[in-house]
Formats: sequence, structure tokens, C-alpha cells
Amino acid sequence: MEVIYEDNHVIIVSKNSGEIVQGDKTGDVPLSEIVKQYIKESCCKPGNVFLGVVHRLDRPVAGLVVFARTSKALTRLNDMFRRGEVEKTYWAITKNAPPQPEGELIHWLTRNEKQNKSYVVAPPRNADADSIAHGYGKETGSIGGLAKKAVLRYRLLARSENYHLLEVRLLTGRHHQIRCQLSAIGCPIKGDLKYGAERSNPDGSISLLARHIRFVHPVSHQLVEADAPLPAGNLWQEMAKNIR
Repeated sequence: MEVIYEDNHVIIVSKNSGEIVQGDKTGDVPLSEIVKQYIKESCCKPGNVFLGVVHRLDRPVAGLVVFARTSKALTRLNDMFRRGEVEKTYWAITKNAPPQPEGELIHWLTRNEKQNKSYVVAPPRNADADSIAHGYGKETGSIGGLAKKAVLRYRLLARSENYHLLEVRLLTGRHHQIRCQLSAIGCPIKGDLKYGAERSNPDGSISLLARHIRFVHPVSHQLVEADAPLPAGNLWQEMAKNIR
């Protein structure tokens, strides 16, 4: 974990792949507890530390995570994320090139809870205009679960002899959205066996990075922008150098 930005209301940290944001059945120490301990020690707080989880990143993904340090910031940030007022940009390394150097992907996804995996399904036949606009269908996908509209924009940033670096901006926030949608166009993320990669990364990560975040501060109303450092490894450095 690396602290990228902090003030009295908000703290942004860079998560390492393998870390979990909130506690789960594994019992591993979550990032939220690590951040609480950091605040407790750096601010010499004697009692319990308040920390609100605003959003999450999948365990094998690295990059920026925003936490709220006050209840006021938590309520406002939750509303901002729900309304799409937080701009999140990701970098993804894929073996295959997308069909076009840039574009918008629109799919309908359904989530299988038991498998912890999302699938692309046909658009719901009975979705009215309002439900489509908000990303919700009125019927389930063919493999179960409510079908939800997923939208992202991507562009090809760089390429090497064997890999491609894509910049992805999420316009909706669905379960495993980037992983599922890129896989659907034949571009599974490097190391992501669950969504079609040929082999895993040695450290168990997938080559997806929450690279940049931009939003208006929930209390001061000043613009906040932050960038995550590149993960360790020659490939990330090589791809970044190839950006034109």
C-alpha cells in the first residue's frame, strides 16, 4: 500500500495486487484495516479510527482506492460514485489487439454469484427506455441473474512485440466489467485465467491497473486527481515507454 493523497476527509491509496479492500471469508487482513492503522499511527489517534469504504477493486487488480475519513465524506462520495461523477481510468495489458484502436463497448452482463464471474448475455427483450438508460433489464440473463447494461470506452495507448496497452474509462460500474467486456471482444487481460487468458501471471495478479481518478472533493469542492504508480515488472515499464 502507498498513500497517494490524503486530507481530513479523504484518503487515496495505491493497492497492491493480492490485497483485498474489505474483509472476506479468507480472513486475510484487508486494505481498509491497513489504512486505519496508518491513520491511527500517523495522526496519533488514541481510539477507533473511522474509515468508510466507497468502492472496491478485485483482489488481483492493482491501483487507486478511495476511502472516506469522515461520515460526511462517505455519504457524499457514495452519492458521487452512484451518479457517475467520479472519473476512473484503467490501464489493461492484453495479448490481442482490439478490432479498432479506440471505441465504445456496450454489453449486457449478468453475474453468477457461485462462480464469482460475469457473463455477456443478450439485451433483455422487455427493457423499457428508462431501464435501459439506467442499465437495468426486466428479465434475467440466460444463465441467471439480473442483466445490467455495461458501457466503457477504450483506446489503444501502446504496443510491444507481444502485448497491447489499453486505456479504459468506465461509464458504468458492473461486476468484473472490464475483464468481461474485453474478453468478449477477444482481448482477455494478461494473466486473467477466469476470462480467457492463456496463462496466469507468476505473482497471481492480472495486468489491470486502476491508473487515474478524478473527482470534485466532497467537502472542499476542489478538483482532486491522482495517478497510481506502475506495478513492478519490466512489462509495465516497457509498455509505458511505448506510449506516443
